[in-house]
This record gives sequence, C-alpha cells and structure tokens, in this order.
Amino acid sequence: MADGLETPSAPGLNSLLIEDSQLIPMHADRDDRTDIITLRRHALGAGLLVCAGLPIGVLAAACEPGGDTRIWVSPQYPRAGAAVKMMAVATAGPPDELVWIDAHGERFELDPRALGGPPWSLSVELAQVDAGSYRVEARRDGMTMGCTPVDVMQRGATFSPSASAALAWNESTEAFYSAWIERLFDFPPDQPLSFPSLEPLLRDSTRNFLFDYLGWDEDHSLPATPDCADLPYTLRAYFAWKVGLPIGFRACSRGSANSPPRCGPAMVKTEFTHGIRPASTFKSVRGQLIDAVHSGSARTALDDDATDLYPVELSRQTLWPGTVYADPYGHVLVLVQWVPQTSLRPGLLLAVDAQPDNSVSRKRFWEGTFLFANVASAGPGFKAFRPLMRDAAGIVRGFSNGVLVDAAGFAPFSLEQDALSPDDFYARVGQLINPAGLDPRQAYEATLDALVEQLETRVISIGNGEAYFRKNPAGVIAMPEGAAIFETVGPWEDFSTPSRDLRLIIAMNVLTGLAEKVVRHPELFVMQENPPERVEAEIERLHESRTQQRKIRYTRSDGSSWELSVADVLARKPMFETAYNPNDCAEARWGAQPGTEEYRPCRRHAPPAQRARMERYREWFRQARRPTR
Repeated sequence: MADGLETPSAPGLNSLLIEDSQLIPMHADRDDRTDIITLRRHALGAGLLVCAGLPIGVLAAACEPGGDTRIWVSPQYPRAGAAVKMMAVATAGPPDELVWIDAHGERFELDPRALGGPPWSLSVELAQVDAGSYRVEARRDGMTMGCTPVDVMQRGATFSPSASAALAWNESTEAFYSAWIERLFDFPPDQPLSFPSLEPLLRDSTRNFLFDYLGWDEDHSLPATPDCADLPYTLRAYFAWKVGLPIGFRACSRGSANSPPRCGPAMVKTEFTHGIRPASTFKSVRGQLIDAVHSGSARTALDDDATDLYPVELSRQTLWPGTVYADPYGHVLVLVQWVPQTSLRPGLLLAVDAQPDNSVSRKRFWEGTFLFANVASAGPGFKAFRPLMRDAAGIVRGFSNGVLVDAAGFAPFSLEQDALSPDDFYARVGQLINPAGLDPRQAYEATLDALVEQLETRVISIGNGEAYFRKNPAGVIAMPEGAAIFETVGPWEDFSTPSRDLRLIIAMNVLTGLAEKVVRHPELFVMQENPPERVEAEIERLHESRTQQRKIRYTRSDGSSWELSVADVLARKPMFETAYNPNDCAEARWGAQPGTEEYRPCRRHAPPAQRARMERYREWFRQARRPTR
C-alpha cells in the first residue's frame, strides 16, 4: 500500500495509475463513485492509485471490431507496469465514451481527449496497468461502436510479431493516420508553434501516439529532419513503419515552364509489412525516399495517374488531417487540424510545413501561406496520398484516378480545383472554414494575426542565418542564378528567404486588400445589412490603427533587439523585394535604411555582383509571381 492507503472495497477494480483520465465503475451508485473519486485524487498525489486487486482471467465476452470505429492500442504489445495508450477513431460520427472493461466484466469510464472530425478520435493514456486480459469499447449515445481486446503481458515476457494480422491502406488505417497527425500537432490554436525539426514531436510520448509502439525504444535516437518536400513523405513512412503498411514514392522531374513534373514508376516498399522491423529498416527506407522526392513530387498535373498524390474535392468530408497542399511553386504543407467556427472566434484550418533548415512550424490557411495560381508548370491544390492495393498477381500498386473517383474508404479523385480561379479557390475554402460567414472585423484580425505569424517565423529564419555567420565570419554564401534562387541546395537554401519573402509580399497585399475584398466578395461576410462600401471604410480605419499597435522584434547584428510595427513593415514592402540574401546583415534584411540608428550595427553586405543580380530579379517580387523554370 502506498503511504498507508487502504484498498477500497469496490469490486472489479484492478491496480491502475491514471494520467489525464478518470476511472470510475459505471455500475457504482452515487456515494460509491464519490468515494472512489476522492480516493483517486488523494492517491494521485502520492503517485499511486490502488484498487481492489482481483486476479485477472480470460475475457468473458467476445470483442469484435466495429464497422466505422476502430480502437488502436499503443504499444502494440503492452507490458505490465508500463503505460498503455488507446485511441478510438471513427469515420461516421463522433464517439462520446471510451470504456475500460476488466476480465470480470467490470466497466470503467475513461476521460479521453476528443479531436476531429471527420475523422473523430478519443485518446487516453493509462500510466500503469497490471498483466491480464481487458477490452476497450468506444460508445456513441450508449451504443457500442467499436471494441478491441487488450492483452497486457507480464513484465519481461516476449511477444511474437508474426502473430499480428496484416494491415492494408483502407478507410480504417487512413483515418488512424489522420487522427495520429492531428494528435501529434494538437496544441492550442492561438499558440505559435515552431520546432527545430520533427524530432522533438516524434520523441514526445504525450503527443506521439506511436512513440515506442514497437517496444524497442526505437524513437530514442531516430533521425527526423525533413525539409519542405520530405515532410509529408516522412510522416507517411514513419506511420507505415510503426503500423506495418507499404509505402510508395516515385522519382520525378522538376517540370518546365510549360509542363508540370512527370514521374517514373512507383518504388513500392513492403519491408514494413513483414512483422516488426527495427529502426535501421526505417532509416534505410527513409534514405531512399529522401533521395527520390523533391519539390516537384507534389506539383504533378492534377489529371496525371503516375503520381504519389492525387487531387481531392474541396469538402470538409475529404480534407482530413494528413492531406497535402502543393502550391504551384514547390512549397508543401500538411493539414493537421480544423478549428470550428464559433460565435466568438473565426474557424481555422491549420497546417505544418518544414523549411530548408529543417524547422517545422504551424501555419493557418490563408492567401499569404497557401499560394494558388493557374500555371502551366504545376498542378497545385489539396492532394491525398495515392493508396496502394495488391492486385491479382500479388503485386502492390497504386490506385488509378478512375478507380479513385468512387473507391470506398478513400477521398474521391476530383478535378474541382482545376476549374477554379485563385479568387474562387480562396472563397471556396474560406466558406468551408467559416460556413456561417465572417464578421469583417474578425476577418481583418485573423488576417493580421496570420501576417504577424509569418513575420515572427521570418525572425527565426534570419536569426538562423546570423548564427551561421557568427560561426563563419569570413564566409560568403554563393548565390544561384535565375529561378534557382528558390530551389538550390546548401547554405543558400538553408539561410536565404526568397520563397518566404515572396509569400510575405503576397501576405502584405492580402492584408492591405481586405477592405476591398468586402466589396468584391460580400457573400463571405456578415455585415448586418450595412452596405459593403460602409464596411470597407470601417476596415480601412481599423487597418490604420491596428498595424500601428501590432509589433514584432528582431535581433540586430550586435545582439540588440529592435522593434518594428506592422505599419513599419508594410511601408518597407519595396525593400523586401531584395531582402532575402543571407550575406546581407539582419538590419538590411528587415529594410532598415543606411544612416539610421536601426542600421548602425550593420557590417555585412552582399557582394556587388549579387546585389546587381537581385536588382534584375526584383520584378518577380514586385509582381508577387515566382518565375517559371
């Protein structure tokens, strides 16, 4: 007994330590439940909750998986005395209860974290469970929607991976993939979110449901430093490795000014489907993947069959977390969460992206981040990974677009996005995010927040470049020629910001043009019978005051901090047309003028030949349109 606690008399409870959950016998009357809750609170303070220790036997009732709801358990082979996590994932409606049942049929309500949907998920962690046989049920409106047995082995027991049932990519595993990603990036939506790489997230056992899923401490030193194009593939490969699924990827060209990239045959990797595989197998597959994929992999034509990704329709039912967004110029994002619209707050569609320096950060959907354009060199938009199937000859291959038009369990193939102008595209997705329409002031504040978010991310990027030059004070980073400034490799890719600055200029244009958008697209706004022209004038006044109030701070060359208002940044927009070169000091990259106090610490400048080239390329940024290859 811990700290002299006596064992309660409530029957059917086994020894459990609960984290972030409640465990209450469902049959207990009100007084019993109150006593157990009180005991739990005291016991958690001592680090242990001890309940009636009855022997564990075989489950009395059969436990068959449900139809639209499946429950996943992590680790795959739980051991006594260790944590056990459970996640119920549903595709037809949200489950509202997760119930733990012991060998004697004793039922205990858990208090899980609910996310989604679709898909919808309930997840919970029990920090310590005794050896024995249990089951978990997911319920909706009192009805059992899904069930799974949980066999907890004795400490030190061995397991037989070959006994695991083979899995395939289907609605159930796609929903699990989506729920896993949503939980991985489940932070408060108003919290700025940035990590030096994917590694801190994958090594966070509280967020990564698949952490140590294989039971071999396999995440301890696992490398996870994807760049922009690698991020969605790395997430997909990591999930496939843990769960035991095949993955496929292709070597693709980068396309040309008149045609999107074209890809070769799929390289289908089935190593993960042959029982539990060590981290070395994942590292090997990941190395092959990184060697193959690049910014062109996601920009393939929307009607192309020989691709890793295919376009989906724009609907809340199909844009699940895990969906990839490919912009026309090579940047890639992964959707991670929908935040519903309320009467007090606009809705949000959140995504993550990776940068050349391997940092991973979260972004909201808006015109300044999700670039969309009708160009001959790319097929942009929202896309899903092409599912793999085993044909009659036993060969694993990808579904064709024709099959995916109405393939059960997968997001339907759709060319809807191909028919939309950029203006219509943003209006369509905006209606999905805020179906009740937006108050114009709310819309302005959300757009301003998004711009500030981009500026704060740029502060980090420029800071990374300054750190590089502190270690290499005499060095000069070579600058590529022409359109290659957007996509080369090495220090220029790591520390320059041409793509980010192009997006920043677009974001500035979106904010300054929002008042006019109220007149152009009144259907997106709730204006309480006010004429659009009156609302436009109100937004212009709001813009003048709020851009003075919102501020950012960057670090100057001497380590001191300097504050800029958003109004300052907007006034310097022409300076950002040539502010992406890491050979320039931080002050110049933030548009400071020579001779000013702000500019005083600047000692580093791009070589004259590079300055001349940047002037020649200025028009790309002024027009906010990336050049074709």
